[in-house]
Amino acid sequence: MGFKNRNILSLLETRTCSFGDKIALGIKGEYGWREFTYSGLGLLSRKSARYIIEELDIKKGARAAILSESKPEYGVCVFTSILSGLISVPLDVKLTKYELTSILTDADPEIIFVSKKYFETAKFLKAEIPSIKYIITIDEYFRREDSINIYDLPDLYNAKWRARSSNSVAFIIYTSGTTGAPKGVEITFKNMTSQLEDLEGVLAKILPKQDVKTLSILPMNHLFEMTVGFSTFLNFGFSVYYAQSLKPKDILSIMREKRIEFMIVVPAFLKLLKTAIENEIKNSSKINKYAFDAAFLAAKFLPFYCVKKLLFKKIHDKFGGEFAGCISGGAPLDIKVGRFFERIGIKVYQGYGLSETSPVVSINYDKRRALASVGRALKQYEAKIDSNTGELLVKGPSVMKGYHNREDLTRDVIDKDGWLHTGDIAKIDKDGHIYITGRIKNMIVLSGGKKVFPEEVEAVLEKSPLIAEVCVFGDTKTFGAKDGAEEVAAVIVPAEELYREHTDEDVKKLIMNEVKLLCQQLTQYKRPSSVIIRKEPLERTTTRKVKRNEVKKFAAIGR
Repeated sequence: MGFKNRNILSLLETRTCSFGDKIALGIKGEYGWREFTYSGLGLLSRKSARYIIEELDIKKGARAAILSESKPEYGVCVFTSILSGLISVPLDVKLTKYELTSILTDADPEIIFVSKKYFETAKFLKAEIPSIKYIITIDEYFRREDSINIYDLPDLYNAKWRARSSNSVAFIIYTSGTTGAPKGVEITFKNMTSQLEDLEGVLAKILPKQDVKTLSILPMNHLFEMTVGFSTFLNFGFSVYYAQSLKPKDILSIMREKRIEFMIVVPAFLKLLKTAIENEIKNSSKINKYAFDAAFLAAKFLPFYCVKKLLFKKIHDKFGGEFAGCISGGAPLDIKVGRFFERIGIKVYQGYGLSETSPVVSINYDKRRALASVGRALKQYEAKIDSNTGELLVKGPSVMKGYHNREDLTRDVIDKDGWLHTGDIAKIDKDGHIYITGRIKNMIVLSGGKKVFPEEVEAVLEKSPLIAEVCVFGDTKTFGAKDGAEEVAAVIVPAEELYREHTDEDVKKLIMNEVKLLCQQLTQYKRPSSVIIRKEPLERTTTRKVKRNEVKKFAAIGR
């Protein structure tokens, strides 16, 4: 299946033709399942691209924004852009109109593909952004004035497709659109094909089967989903199904109906699923609880996943009976959560990457007992640790071209020798396995010069069943002898059930005592000097990372 010397157009042509009538993408709507075959995906993409080239006369290298939830037509937008020589700009649907305006002013797109759900936002953006000439809607039964619908286009499927060099930009992925100048990561065709080639080798070991059904739950504007859950899976001829809800019961329903075998997930989803399973066991009969506890203890000593699956057959049946495992990325994996799924016979492969690396740097598929490791760097990557700062540096053909219109920012992260400075603190063992231990930008520098990584403190506090969420950060003092110095602070969200059994004041006392007890595991200077309790969940991104700056603002107001 290698394609080192092939361009992306021939790859597209090969896959849509060779996999023909196999299901490529599917989603369940109000009238049942809607599924695209590989052939159908190719045909709809070709006629859309022909129209853009010959009827709209959009020039090669122009930008096409995509504003839509994940669905089969999203894939059509991506393939259409490739065929017609456009650069795709996937947008985060959770951003405000004003954040999107900031991003699109920087990206300067001529087309915006949009789903029915976000059509009004697209109209607003077209009025605000002079470069946007056309709104193209992607839902089959949705028509509006001043827009074009991909299903209404003439059934003409041939044009002179626009091949581009491997160094041409395929995607601009925006990682920020809130304050200041937005930051667009430019991903080239070379970046993407390098990822596909490396991931081909990894997936061949993880999923040796030819026909695999996967479930997609991450937004397509996230490069992890675009590269692995979409591009890599389609390259293998897998079938990808989209979920419209992240509720465990809805996810499990799709998994049963389509007999899902594999997923791409973020750690927060696994934590949610683990909680749902544990709650169901907690609410079952005493015999069932005893049986689960006994099996869970026994599974610790069982090396074979097939035996574990038999031991926890009832749970696996709820997953559809075929679910083998998942790749977890986007944030650090809670080891307890990973161990839980491994114990019941579901493999969790922790991965690591960032948008600037297209995005996958490593996947731990071989060192199964070291769940804390994110694995070795992919075949075409080099990885090393900066001896002065402890920062992980990586180098390889999947490192981004740079930040769109921001050469200054690009020089800040990619040095003259081509090493990308990840901003992550890491260790690499003698076998080359990487362990991420913190973020440089999150690092707290105390008045005496000692350094504290919030992730280390959070890992200790998260062990408590009384604590649902925790965010540790540096609290800068603005008065007194310590003016300008940082101290360790924590915002803690107690477990919901505590409030059902205790008063708010009692909950606060319980948490404070728990923090004091747990912090005995930490050296004195790493212990939080202030702890703030809040009832509401912490603010998070679409990939469930805590928005530390938002939490810090809350802490400042709450004092």
